[in-house]
Amino acid sequence: MPIPNPANTTHDTPELDCIDFSGKTVYGDFRDDIVRDGFAVVKNALSPERAQHYVQEIHQWLEDFGLGYKRDDPSTIKEECLPIIHQKGLLQAYGIPHESFTWGVRSEPGVIGVFEKLFNTEDLLVSFDAVNVSLPNRRDLPPVKPWAHQDQDPLRPGFRCIQGFVNLNPCGDNDGGLMVLKGGHLVSKEYHEAFKNEEQEFRWTNEMYLFKDTGLKWLEEKGLEWVKVNCGPGDLVLWDSRAPHYNVAPTGDMARFVVYTAYAPVSTATKEDLIQKKWLFENTKGHSHWPQGFQPFVEQFIAPKRNGELDPHNNWTPRQKPVLSERAFKLTGIPYLEAMS
Repeated sequence: MPIPNPANTTHDTPELDCIDFSGKTVYGDFRDDIVRDGFAVVKNALSPERAQHYVQEIHQWLEDFGLGYKRDDPSTIKEECLPIIHQKGLLQAYGIPHESFTWGVRSEPGVIGVFEKLFNTEDLLVSFDAVNVSLPNRRDLPPVKPWAHQDQDPLRPGFRCIQGFVNLNPCGDNDGGLMVLKGGHLVSKEYHEAFKNEEQEFRWTNEMYLFKDTGLKWLEEKGLEWVKVNCGPGDLVLWDSRAPHYNVAPTGDMARFVVYTAYAPVSTATKEDLIQKKWLFENTKGHSHWPQGFQPFVEQFIAPKRNGELDPHNNWTPRQKPVLSERAFKLTGIPYLEAMS
């Protein structure tokens, strides 16, 4: 049986040469963790006080739907009182990729600075990605089962993308969060050569690969182990897109609030990418973690439904549009596109 075509086929991007994966270079910072483990936690990319500020803004955003949610009342943590939140905590609709607090996190100097150091350039693009709101003790959603995947086309190996999120609430063992297969990025090419003929299920994009039990067994036999990535308020979590990963829901009483933040050098985008990215920004549309913007959200897949019907509370536009600084506006790619004209 042929493998079904994904809905959103993307083009190749340059392999990133900003990190030496041979192990011969010692950086003395988070880059050593990425090389060795495939992920890193950068402490205090923003202060705990700034993180708490954004936590309260997200609570306010939830309350302002007027559906009955109250941040201090656990009984209101249910679908009828909330916007429709994906089982895995993802919020991609309601204009949230361009909400003021989402852009606020992306614009934080401490966050941008990490990526400037990683890529050794100030000429960066940022993704117009989702926010994760995983509220505790939700009994109206099915449990989140492991869904090990990588967000990179297996036919395009090499270090091509670094993913990330800014964590806003305390995140310990019971607080939901990211699971990563430690060291899995280092065997990615070998893995996909071994499983190149295994049939894949339908994917919304070719930049996603879902691991089956056969593949997970192969990885386990390599001695690789899953790690729950714990982090504090204001920490930036990074991971290599080749690393198998998935997220888990809270089992305690702490909500998980994170803003996905991925950056890449402007040089990795084509002019056509920047044209599309400009359109997405001006029309408050979201796209995946690829900062080049070549992977817009497929709205027919992510449109929230309430009681079987499209949610009338969703109009794909932010409630409070951001006011961007000059530095943040450059992250949209628009100034670079205008410079090409």
